[in-house]
Amino acid sequence: MNTSAQQLNKKIQDPNRKQEILINLSTRPVLKEFPGFRERYDAEYPNYKADSITLVSLKPLMKDKKVTLVMGTWCGDSKLQVPHFYKMTDDLSIPEKDITLICVDGTKKAENGLIDKLNIERVPTFIIYENGKELGRIVESPKTSLEKDLLEILSKK
Repeated sequence: MNTSAQQLNKKIQDPNRKQEILINLSTRPVLKEFPGFRERYDAEYPNYKADSITLVSLKPLMKDKKVTLVMGTWCGDSKLQVPHFYKMTDDLSIPEKDITLICVDGTKKAENGLIDKLNIERVPTFIIYENGKELGRIVESPKTSLEKDLLEILSKK
């Protein structure tokens, strides 16, 4: 992915949502403090309790995996699931460098073709990769829980 043309943590006024949003590649620290997102993050993150038994099984399977997270700062499902995802990845000690965070506008697009090949229809979308190959994805809301859905994806490998 060519990130040199992308402005990190870019804010724009979204004409579809009529509010300021983050667009393109973003970082967790900026996301956590973003107005309209911060309030839900601060409420959801500390209260999410990932299934510790599932995490024990999941931890070795996450080795050498990368996650691309496509979300909208305006999106209710993103405001709920993204803090849960970060709590889970913190519990698993997944390094930030293994997570690519991409924010989209109200039409679920980013600039400069950043997500054109990702086939994003709903947000948030969590895409799991190993050696550049997609292993699976969690779209919008998990079927069971983020950690159990992730375990299911990685157990199929």
